[in-house]
Amino acid sequence: MHLRLTVPSALSSQVRTRLVDDDAVTNVTVSAGVVLKPEGDLIEADVAREAVSFVIDDLTDMGLGDSGGIVVGEPLATPFQRASSVERAAHGDPDDAVIWRLLVERAKGASHITVNYLAFLVIATALASIAVLTDSSVLVVGAMVVGPEFAAVSATCVGLAMRDWLLAGRSFALLVWTFCAAIAVITVLAWVGLHVGLFDADMVTRERPQTNFIWRPDKWSFMVALLAGAAGVLAMAIDKSSAMVGVFISVTTVPAAGNVALGLAIWDWQEIRGSLAQLGLNIAGMLIAGVVTLIVERLVWRRLGEERRFTLTQRHFNRAHR
Repeated sequence: MHLRLTVPSALSSQVRTRLVDDDAVTNVTVSAGVVLKPEGDLIEADVAREAVSFVIDDLTDMGLGDSGGIVVGEPLATPFQRASSVERAAHGDPDDAVIWRLLVERAKGASHITVNYLAFLVIATALASIAVLTDSSVLVVGAMVVGPEFAAVSATCVGLAMRDWLLAGRSFALLVWTFCAAIAVITVLAWVGLHVGLFDADMVTRERPQTNFIWRPDKWSFMVALLAGAAGVLAMAIDKSSAMVGVFISVTTVPAAGNVALGLAIWDWQEIRGSLAQLGLNIAGMLIAGVVTLIVERLVWRRLGEERRFTLTQRHFNRAHR
């Protein structure tokens, strides 16, 4: 990972020492006095991915996050020999690295409502409703993939695991009210469709071999939600987007919301109750597993951070007493 730091002159020496003393950091460059806003030095460095989180934490503790600037980028390639030794010095595997402050920043971004988020959720809920009416498992999968709700679920998990109660509350509120809004929109559309003859109540209440699971939660629903929540949060933490599609397909959140809307349109309490239970069970399972996964990851990385700081402190001590 590449760090581009805007450093006030008062912190420049301290920042340089922190970077140069770390074996997991290389290509440290300093351009004194070139930064105009805010005034200061420009310091750049390449850091092994496994060590980035610890470096950023230390720079933030120095006050650089408040008085300067920290920009993190990812090079397309690092075809030089020193890159390998830097990776070895960091220990572990880059694919396992979690950059915690970036994770929190992404979670904060996901906790705000956007027009696109709401549009995707409404479209996904509409697809789920059509899947119920046509008893189509293919459309159920499509609705799961289109649904954007896992972003809010994962942001809630990050807030709870990091004890950022404002982030957790805002993300969970976003999850609840956007589902309510999507269900309301599809309920109105379904009610109109019902009264113009587009479908009838029997299409919702009949036996549906491919989609009955949507409003009939069981123990397996909760177990799948736990596994999906753990996998999804882990994939988000280590930035493995390819694994997210499998998570989207695993959980019955949007399909349940679509069935709730149809149940409200025909006012069938059994459909409404079962679908709400499925929706709540899946969200609860994902939240529980997601928070536990992040807490365990956090404990492991905290231990690694303590070991790295001990090594750096020893190095400073030895240098001072030579």
